[in-house]
Amino acid sequence: MNMTILALDLGTTTGWALMHADGQITSGSQSFKPQRFEGGGMRFLKFKRWLTDVKQCTSGIDLVVFEEVRRHAGVDAAHAYGGFMGQLTAWCEHHQIPYEGVPVGTIKKHATGKGNAGKEDMIASAQARGHNPADDNEADAIALVYLTHDRQMPQEV
Repeated sequence: MNMTILALDLGTTTGWALMHADGQITSGSQSFKPQRFEGGGMRFLKFKRWLTDVKQCTSGIDLVVFEEVRRHAGVDAAHAYGGFMGQLTAWCEHHQIPYEGVPVGTIKKHATGKGNAGKEDMIASAQARGHNPADDNEADAIALVYLTHDRQMPQEV
């Protein structure tokens, strides 16, 4: 498989992992917290600009995957997630990049063997693969990029 995959854990602090075509992974967390005098939509414009910067720093993105959240702790989190997801899917459509949401439990089960794994379990899973995530958002994105890679690989018979 020679694909470049961008995996995202969407939110005000977005975790990201980029698996390059050669299999190398870079990752991090990016904050889109609004500044004091910014309007509510600025975080989404910054997110869109950040996506474009990531795309320009690579030889192209073949697939974008994101953590698909179905239940949020609060209304604000749900609104933020919806805004990020709307920007992401529109950006992918504009750039003709395929995208896919993957349920949280599926990611956790692949990474830890438990669909209800906690934040510390996800961080430990990323560390076991040789990564040093700054937070659980980055750890989730790392787990998602590995899951996507494993799904793309041909199955041995």
